[in-house]
Amino acid sequence: MPALAALFALTIFCGSFLLFLVQPILAKELLPRFGGSAGVWVVCLVFFQSALLLGYAGADGLSRLPRRTAAMLVPALALGAALLLPIIPATHWQLSAGAGPAREVLGALAATVGLPYVLIAATSPLVQAWHAHCLPGRSPYRLYALSNLASMLALFSYPSVVEPWVGTQAQALGWSAGYIAWALLISACAVAGHVYTASSASPSQATVPAARSAADMPPGIADYLRWAALSALGSWLLVALTNHLTRDVAAIPLLWILPLAVYLLSFVIGFGEHVRLSRRLLLLSGTVALIIYAAFAAYGAWPGADDNDLPIAVQVAGLTLVLAGTCLLCNGALALTRPAPRHLTRFYLTLAFGGALGAVLIGLAAPVVFNVDFDLEIGMGACTALVLVQCRGERRWLWLPAGLAALATLAGAGLTARQFYDGTVLTARNFYGTLRVFDWDTGPSGIARSLAHGVIVHGTQYRSPALAHRPTEYYGPASGVGHAMAALQRDAHPLRIGVIGLGTGTMAAYGRPGDVVRFYEINPAVIDIAQRQFSFLRDSRARIELARGDARLTLAAERPQHFDLLVVDAFSGDAIPVHLLTREALEVYVRHMRPGGLIAFHLSNLYLDLVPVVQRLAQAGQLAARLIEADDDDDFNSPSTWVLVSTDPAALAAPQIAAVARRIPPNQTRLWTDDFSDLLRFLH
Repeated sequence: MPALAALFALTIFCGSFLLFLVQPILAKELLPRFGGSAGVWVVCLVFFQSALLLGYAGADGLSRLPRRTAAMLVPALALGAALLLPIIPATHWQLSAGAGPAREVLGALAATVGLPYVLIAATSPLVQAWHAHCLPGRSPYRLYALSNLASMLALFSYPSVVEPWVGTQAQALGWSAGYIAWALLISACAVAGHVYTASSASPSQATVPAARSAADMPPGIADYLRWAALSALGSWLLVALTNHLTRDVAAIPLLWILPLAVYLLSFVIGFGEHVRLSRRLLLLSGTVALIIYAAFAAYGAWPGADDNDLPIAVQVAGLTLVLAGTCLLCNGALALTRPAPRHLTRFYLTLAFGGALGAVLIGLAAPVVFNVDFDLEIGMGACTALVLVQCRGERRWLWLPAGLAALATLAGAGLTARQFYDGTVLTARNFYGTLRVFDWDTGPSGIARSLAHGVIVHGTQYRSPALAHRPTEYYGPASGVGHAMAALQRDAHPLRIGVIGLGTGTMAAYGRPGDVVRFYEINPAVIDIAQRQFSFLRDSRARIELARGDARLTLAAERPQHFDLLVVDAFSGDAIPVHLLTREALEVYVRHMRPGGLIAFHLSNLYLDLVPVVQRLAQAGQLAARLIEADDDDDFNSPSTWVLVSTDPAALAAPQIAAVARRIPPNQTRLWTDDFSDLLRFLH
């Protein structure tokens, strides 16, 4: 029946599209409430994988109900959950003192979209089960490929079509309307499937059980364990390689989309009908992936070599191929060993369990258990074992390349770990990521100690007592904030300075007796490292204050601080805390400034040009703004981009600023607000 098949396909497409569209919508709504950390994305992934598991469990239960019961229950659940819409988190869901951010993010997601998401997650396996029952001559597994294709389209449509044009509130309302459309479709599937089955069943079909072929035998425990392990490994690799790409290769916003698209594509290929998979093809795919990974690891660990010597495009392409090969190895094996359609709901339930297990292990357990991030190395080690297992029963000539690839991968993982610990003083890992403190020889100025999060250095201090008090890197004397301090320190009166983002505490080096430097820092590990591993804070002649928690939320709750200077430094990584660059955020900052005070935005970023964003904010707030771009690259200065903003243009006319600053051309780009932002437009 073509009409019924088309209805099933449309329902699965709609449900899968909504499943992946809601993820960036809700993550964007929650990011400002929990400090804009990349950890929010990881916890969101854990939630959605776990909710997918619940949905698949529900699909398995619903598929076993009498069709008449399902035809009444499914519409009641789907339409009843619409009463929980729209998917706008309640105002009380935000970071609070003493609470675990991961737990609060999970709670916010569960309260906002939990039941609707679980119900939509049940769509693909449930409708495929109905398809197998109503249309036994057609394979339902092609619909799984269709569902992953719809997920890919949703993934790419959000940053390119939705985010640039639609505000966050409107996105939530639009998705809620889409949910109602899906609820009507799934209800139509339940009713139409029941009617079709009832009208087409003959007495003999109803009373005589069908003969069971060998291929239709129920899966055994070994099958379920294999499916769960393969699914967990694919999920682990997805998160591990995404973290590695966005942290250690290139801190490019939205780069996480590419690995997720590759992961989904492996399901499209595996469960589609356009590529004939074989065990040998999967073995070849995994072997090539291991060789590429080993080559990158060996190059990075070679004496005198540096991963950064390779073009970013080469690194991203190579590691994407690694993920493609390993995911095809895992998910292709799932496709080859899929059971008969009558067992597909249990099959999908097992896949969802494995996916959730992999996400929970890497997203929640690993940051607690390990103080370093070798997640990718662990995943590639597991892939090595899988490739060797897949060699069983194959021709002997296949063992040689697979075995060599396995040895090279293990050696590459060992070299990566050895290189990581070279010069490392301390590592720390938590919800906000992995931090590394390391010593290195700068040459004429001696040994320096730096704090890094992936490829982003958050401060450097020289170990020599004669140089330890000097501000360095993008806080050096030639930087925008260095010139701002020179202008403010013309007078002898004490200064009150606020700093969003502690890093190593470099700004404390500018402190004089009587000054107050107040730091705002969300990551407790950064505070501990700045106090124990660097001396900027304890050696400062100013009084140091530390405010723990999200800077914007803290500032919004504080009485006016009357800052002479407020430094906003949080935009150098891939997880841009957009909530610190909105109209509402600027209003908070201005409330804390004394007349004529300076707000200094540090906008150095390899991939984003945020200068127009700040200029547009200043323009809308009728504030003066000046750009200072420093090209100095010496022992105490790194190239940097700063924008100074003030309510008083005269403050920016001080000689120390005017000599190096320039005006920023007005622009009419759309103003960033708490409801709207668009990073894609400002990529270099």
